Amino acid sequence: MATVLPPPSKRQRTEAAERSRAQQDIEEVPSDAGSLRLQFFDETTGLPIGQGPVLVPVADATPKNLELLLNTLQGHESSEYIPYRFTLPVPTKTSSDPITTAFPTNVWKALINPGLISTEEVQNISAAPQAVFRVQAVSRCASTIPGHGEAILATQFSPKSSSRMVSGSGDNTARIWDCDTGTPVHTLKGHTSWVLAVSWSPDDSRIATGSMDNTVRMWDPKTGKQLGNPMKGHTKWVTSLTWEPYHIQKPGEPRLASASKDATVRIWSTNQQTIEMVLSGHKGSVSCVKWGGAGLIYTGSHDKTVKVWNAKDGTLAHSLNAHAHWVNHLALSTDFVIRTAFHDHTGKIPESEKEKIEKARERFQKAAKIQGEVVERLVSASDDFTMYLWEPSKGTKPVARMMGHQKQVNHVTFSPDGLLVASSSFDNHTKIWNARDGKFINTLRGHVAPVYQCAFSPDSRLLVTGSKDTTLKVWDMRTHKLSVDLPGHKDEVYAVDWSPDGQKVGSGGKDKAVRIWRH
Repeated sequence: MATVLPPPSKRQRTEAAERSRAQQDIEEVPSDAGSLRLQFFDETTGLPIGQGPVLVPVADATPKNLELLLNTLQGHESSEYIPYRFTLPVPTKTSSDPITTAFPTNVWKALINPGLISTEEVQNISAAPQAVFRVQAVSRCASTIPGHGEAILATQFSPKSSSRMVSGSGDNTARIWDCDTGTPVHTLKGHTSWVLAVSWSPDDSRIATGSMDNTVRMWDPKTGKQLGNPMKGHTKWVTSLTWEPYHIQKPGEPRLASASKDATVRIWSTNQQTIEMVLSGHKGSVSCVKWGGAGLIYTGSHDKTVKVWNAKDGTLAHSLNAHAHWVNHLALSTDFVIRTAFHDHTGKIPESEKEKIEKARERFQKAAKIQGEVVERLVSASDDFTMYLWEPSKGTKPVARMMGHQKQVNHVTFSPDGLLVASSSFDNHTKIWNARDGKFINTLRGHVAPVYQCAFSPDSRLLVTGSKDTTLKVWDMRTHKLSVDLPGHKDEVYAVDWSPDGQKVGSGGKDKAVRIWRH
């Protein structure tokens, strides 16, 4: 059943008419502003691009036009355009060293008029490709793999490649699937109740599962055997799991945090299956836990708070109180790099332990840096229909309140490049927000029932949403339009994940079959 968009309501029509009537005031650039001489440099290699400086009229020097120019200079076809981020050194009045700033949309107003840069000199502009590789929109169901006896509640791809995926189900098992051939690899049996959470360790060596039987178990993905004993300690079921980021764990001794309905979070030493710490302080069920790359653990709870803990000693760093109802989900701007550690899109894996940690740290630093300092952003989604954007390292005030959903917000996620936030809600919509300031960008309408989960493609250009209306939909982040509609599930889709190498999407739901989608 393809979804037809409803016609615009009267209010929407009048608003559109108003908008077209009130012409936007364009800030005038004087006609004699001259041209800028720009020399592009490749930020990754530091080498100049093109034969020398290019003359660009000041009136036309916008990032969009520069992107066009740069792609033309490199002889790209229109289908293989690469989006770029431009930065240029701007001298400051206070210090002698120029600071690197993003290229503004109106150069005249921002830089030339205040006299910060001159049209006489050659401006050295460094260009960084926003995503080095392209992910193709998935367009077909490659395999439907039956096997689970009950609904599938959680899915996650291996950080290393798209050929392995783990799913947790209501039939008390988790299963590992071979997504290339569409066959089951192992069944992880042991839990005595529903498996609610699955999590793959960033170095690809273990899988953790959390269940309604109050235990957490470790598995070896290669053999499908349970590692050690079940980790007992929680008194109610386990809702969420997160691994310690690879670049801050003791080599060979990864730790795991598990959140539970018993209002505590427990930190486990996974080698000995023992409890290292218990973070207690929440007054209600803990719905989500995330382990940040800067040594903080974030937890969201049904007691309406988000708490920030120091991972070193388990002390409470902040309590973020702003929501008026349960907090359902948290997302970190660095989730993607923390999840994939040293696995990047090239597929090359460093040899030694030391190089692996170095690479994981370097990728984390790169993803978390905003204008030279490491900032980890957090978004919390709640039943009060809103989300808040936080910078917990800076303080307990939210950066922005993100309003617009008309029902509970179930799931939030950051795009891997850290520029966008997507939120899925029970009002059938997914909304896209700017991750820097929390401003609303657009609504993706098309689902006709609550949207349960969404996942970005690793190049941040596409988003897939899974819904109660049995479909998955892939959205293009440039146009915010529906790219592909993927019907196929016979019942609600509870869980969806996009593999870190971008090749496949895996989804599972009430119809008990895992579906693998690919281009």
